[in-house]
Amino acid sequence: MKSTIPESGMPITQPDRQEASLHGEILLRLRDYVVEGNIPEGARVPERQLCAMLGISRTPLREALKVLAAEGLIELLPNRGARVRELSERDLEELFDVMAGLESLAGRLACEAITDEEIAAIERLHYEMYGHYLNSDMHGYFQVNQRIHESIVAAARNETLRAAYDSFAGRIRRVRYSANFARKRQRWGEAMREHEAILDALRRRAGSELSDTLFQHLRNKRTAAIEHLAAARGATTATVAGS
Repeated sequence: MKSTIPESGMPITQPDRQEASLHGEILLRLRDYVVEGNIPEGARVPERQLCAMLGISRTPLREALKVLAAEGLIELLPNRGARVRELSERDLEELFDVMAGLESLAGRLACEAITDEEIAAIERLHYEMYGHYLNSDMHGYFQVNQRIHESIVAAARNETLRAAYDSFAGRIRRVRYSANFARKRQRWGEAMREHEAILDALRRRAGSELSDTLFQHLRNKRTAAIEHLAAARGATTATVAGS
C-alpha cells in the first residue's frame, strides 16, 4: 500500500485519507443541517435520526458533534446527548460586537498584506454572491458571503486573530443564516451595497476605511439578527398561547 511519511514520521495511508475525507463530509453536512435550522434552538439533537439520514453509526456522529460543540453550535449534555445552543439577545449583542471588532482589525491588517491575486479571488466571490442576490438564492448567497469574510480574515496573516474569529463565527453562524431569510428585500439590497463598499476599500487597500466599513456592516447584521430572534420567539410564544 502506498503511503507518505509526514514530518512526524507516521505514514499516511490511502485509508487514512479516505477516513479523513469521510469525517469532513459528515461534519460539513451535519453543520449545514444545524445552521439551516432543521433542529429548533434548545432542542435535543436526534442522534438516531441523523445516523439514518447520514448513513453512519453513532461513533462518527458523536465525533462530529464534538466539533460542533467546540464551534459553539451545540451543547453536549453529560450522559444525555446534545442540544442546539440557545442564544439570548444579550449573547447576540456581545458576540456580534466581538465579531465586529475582529473583522474590523482583520480588514486593517489585510490591507497591509493582501496580494493582487487574493483581491481578485475575493472580487470573483463578490460577483458570484451578487448573482445569488439577483436570483433570490439566499442559501447560495450565505455560503459565498461567509467565504468572503473568511478570505479577508485569512488575508490579515494573523493566526491568533483567525483562531478567535473561527471560534466566535461558529457560535453565531446559525442565527446569521436564519436572520438572512427574515431580511426584507430593502435590507438585503443595503447589505449588497455594503459589500460593494468593502470590495472598493479592499481594492484601494484603504485600511482605515475598510476597518470602519466592516465594523458597521457587522453592527447592521447584529440588528437584523436580534430583530429576527425577537420575532421568532414572539411567534413561538403566540403559538403556544393559542394552542
